[in-house]
Amino acid sequence: MILYEYPLHERIRTYLRLEHLFLRLHQLLTRIDALDHHFALVTLFEIMEVAARSDLKSDLLKDLDRQKHTLDAYRGNPAIAVSVLDQVVGQIDLCHAALTNQAGKAGQSLTENDWLMSIRSRIGIPGGTCEFDLPSYYAWQHKSGVSRQAQLLEWVQSVTPLADAVQLLLKLLRDSGAPQKVIANGGQFQQNLPQGRSFLLLRVALQVAHQLVPEISGNRLMVSVRLLRNGDDNRTQPSTDDVAFELALCS
Repeated sequence: MILYEYPLHERIRTYLRLEHLFLRLHQLLTRIDALDHHFALVTLFEIMEVAARSDLKSDLLKDLDRQKHTLDAYRGNPAIAVSVLDQVVGQIDLCHAALTNQAGKAGQSLTENDWLMSIRSRIGIPGGTCEFDLPSYYAWQHKSGVSRQAQLLEWVQSVTPLADAVQLLLKLLRDSGAPQKVIANGGQFQQNLPQGRSFLLLRVALQVAHQLVPEISGNRLMVSVRLLRNGDDNRTQPSTDDVAFELALCS
């Protein structure tokens, strides 16, 4: 199965972008090649760009509070394991405290590092980090992979509270939606959303064998999925087949 996710709210769109960047950063940090570490820095700077939103931190804290309030309402329910509930609430408290105790925005401390900021100012320019433009950065890339990795891990600590909060919130959000099997008749699927309930994320799972790509759209009233097929010329064309897939609405 290939899982596609579509955010139904702007802040979830931001969370998903951050998660994508954090997953890439984690993979690059496990390697020791200079080129991997270059793109690890590129990714770190991208995270800082996304995290520069003034309302991001307050949104995360509000969502953590909302999730804790929702979970606390389950206390006393005999169908709920108290130990698991306490563990999740504890994780929320840890993420909340780490974010609250972090001064300023994620990665703000790195802006005081003139050397890093000189790289950041040129890293978006095609070929802007050549050795004649940034000789000190060129020399850094010739250090041992282990020493570069240690420095990268130190710099990444400034965005770790953000990463932990985003990861936890998205996990709780995804767990809130139960997948259901639906059919796209003639390659088209639409579903009206119940009023009075706010859905934040749509998840679509398609079998790899179908070789189809979903074109997803949605708002607070309706979600729509149109299935497309890649032709021999790599151009997408609407599918007219009746196709079963899994859909989950998460709130």
